[in-house]
Formats: sequence, structure tokens, C-alpha cells
Amino acid sequence: MTKNLYMEKIGEKAKIASLNLSNLSIDKRNSVLKQFSHYLKTNEQLILNANKKDIFNAKSKKIKDSMIDRLKLNTKKILQIRNAIKKIIKFKDPVGKTLSSWKRPNGLIIKRVSIPIGIIGVIYESRPNVTSDVSALCFKSGNVVILRGGSEAFHSNKILAKLFKRALKKKKCDENCVQFVESKDRSHVDYLLSEMKNYIDLIIPRGGKELVKKVLKKSAVSIIGHYEGLCHVFVDRDADLSTAIKVVKNSKMRNVSICGAAETLLIDKMCLKTHCKPILDQLSKLGCKIIGDKTIKKFISGKMKIAREKDWKTEYLSPIISVKSVNGVTEAIDHINKYGSSHTDSIVTKNRKTAKKFLSNINSSIAIHNASTQFADGGEFGFGAEVGISTNKLHPRGPIGLDQLTTYKYILEGKGQIRK
Repeated sequence: MTKNLYMEKIGEKAKIASLNLSNLSIDKRNSVLKQFSHYLKTNEQLILNANKKDIFNAKSKKIKDSMIDRLKLNTKKILQIRNAIKKIIKFKDPVGKTLSSWKRPNGLIIKRVSIPIGIIGVIYESRPNVTSDVSALCFKSGNVVILRGGSEAFHSNKILAKLFKRALKKKKCDENCVQFVESKDRSHVDYLLSEMKNYIDLIIPRGGKELVKKVLKKSAVSIIGHYEGLCHVFVDRDADLSTAIKVVKNSKMRNVSICGAAETLLIDKMCLKTHCKPILDQLSKLGCKIIGDKTIKKFISGKMKIAREKDWKTEYLSPIISVKSVNGVTEAIDHINKYGSSHTDSIVTKNRKTAKKFLSNINSSIAIHNASTQFADGGEFGFGAEVGISTNKLHPRGPIGLDQLTTYKYILEGKGQIRK
């Protein structure tokens, strides 16, 4: 591939910024975050005006309503962004922590100490709040970040990144600790993924299936993230009906466009007569379309599409849910492990033995008992915000917050010991 001078310059600046960032105290880093939060408040109208341009362009391109919903900013959402930053400020420094230490028989002291990952490239779609969340989390954890947002949120992302850089300048820090790729040229993304391994230590994709697929195919750098959010709720035979209704309704309908929204509902055959109709009636009242197997059809008054194999593999991100009857927890586990995406899955049951079996045997990065799948969120975990959710088997897994944006080194302290 021909050398991309624009991206090379970004990489070179990031390398220098990484060295400068490593020398910043936690107080200095927090002062930048406070300044950024202040700029978000004083420049709210500027942010909203930029966002209006993105909304107008999205509607003219007939982008789906669920995507526009993710894209939209307002006073309330900007306040939520500022609140997330305030929470991040309150966290202790994740860098320089002694994770473990021990003394060898020869007197050598060995410590495992947390350090930043280095330079992180984040490629994401739609949500402008990702720009602020990721910038704040990476900066606080001592990481330089290169941001490449989706073209649909270009103006919103650009102003948010600009305000962060302004905060860095105000506090006399290297402005290149946060860099935004100010171009819609897709060749820059290809170059970032395939030709910048000398600069970038980690790539985090955050967006739809096609984006993640592209990143997985082209990246020469290590990746953490998730492919899609095929989340399940399993209503066990020992489930309390009122709890089941609450959990299913919230898991599906609180926000249908997020990766933690339930896409498949599994109901134990032993409780179909008591639980199926009340749960599905509540979903239908909220405007949710039911696609079920032939057994589920018996409990639906009116028309219902019969589920096919592809429906168990579909992330709808809309008010549609696939419903299947299963013969107990073992069949539920088998179904989730076959069709799920290792994201988030929940069981509703009063039987702790059954719950333990479910939680231990599903492959999900987040396994839940008697609560909504929509708690799959760094903010809800108490992380302040998240860079994304990882379904990788290797570290990190689940919501990626401050601590997950660090790695470690071993530090050995001796008194002249030599190896025999």
C-alpha cells in the first residue's frame, strides 16, 4: 500500500504524545478532564449545531431511525456525558498500581505493576458520546488515542474532539494525546488497520457487524471488541412471573438499538401455560413484534410469524424478538452457546442451583441472574463510561473501563543478585 502521509503524521505525533503523557501526574490528567467537562457546558450550543448537521445529512440519506436515535444529541445527553466524565475523574489512577508482589529465596523482590497499553486506535459508528467517553478513559489511563468516527457523526465527533484538544492546550499538555481523523476518506481506515502497527498497540472497533468484520479482516494490530449483541433472556420453570415480565420488557424494550438489548427469549416448556402469554402480551402492548416457534404460536392470539433458523442468529436492533420454547436449562444453555455472540445473557429463576448451572456454563462475557441484559454497560458497572464491550476470551472481557485499558510489566528489585 502507498504510504499515507496524513496518517503517518498522526502516528508520529501519537508516539511523541505517548512519551509526554507518561510523565503527567494523575492530578494533571484530572485537571484536563475537568476543563473538558467545562468546555462541554460552555459550548453546548456549538455541539448541538454540529449535531443538527449530522442529523440532517442522516435523514437525507434515509439512514434507519435506530441509527439516528444513536446519533442524536440534546441537553440531557450532553449532561450525561459530563456526568460520566465527573465519575471518571473520581476514580483512582489505574496506572502504577502494584497488582501483586513476592520475594524470592535469593532476596529478589518481583512486582507486577499496571501500565498504559500505549497508543489505541478506536474506530466507531454513530454515537458521538463515544468520542468523549473514549477520549476521557484513554487519557486518564495514560493512553494516547486516535479516533476515527463514522461519517454520519462527522461534525459532532469533530467538535467534541476539538474541545478535548482545547482542554489539553489550556492545561499545557500535548494536544496530540487525542487525535481525530478529520477526513471521511475510507482509505485512511484501511491504512490505520493494515499499515500502522509500528505506531498503534491496540485497535478497538465499536459499531455494527459489517464494521467489526472489516476490522477483523484487515487489522495487523491486536483487537478487542464484540462482533454483535445477540443477547438472550431465559425464563426458567421456577421464575417468578412478575420478575420475568419486568426483566423481559426492560431487556428488549428499554432501548432496542443498543448491543445489550435482548434479541431472543427462551421460555421453559414447564412454565409456558403460566408465563408465556402474560410476558408476550406485555411485549406486544409496547409494540414489539413476536417471531416464535410453533409451540409459542399456541399462546399468541392473532397472526405470528413462525421462526426460522436465521431468526435465532439475528440481531434486530429494533422492536422484534425471537421466542423459543426449550426443555429446561440445559437446552437453554445449548441454544445460547450455539446461536449467541458471547455478549450478555440472563436467566430469570428463583432456583439458585439452576441459576448457578446457567451462569457457569454459558460462554457469555456477561452472565446475569434475575436482571435485565441492558445492564451490559460500563456506566452501570460503575466504570463511569466504557470504550466498548469485549467478547474476547483473552483480557479484557466485558465492559472496557479504566482498569481494562492497562496492561502490566514486571519490576524486579535486587541488591546485586546474579544468576548461578
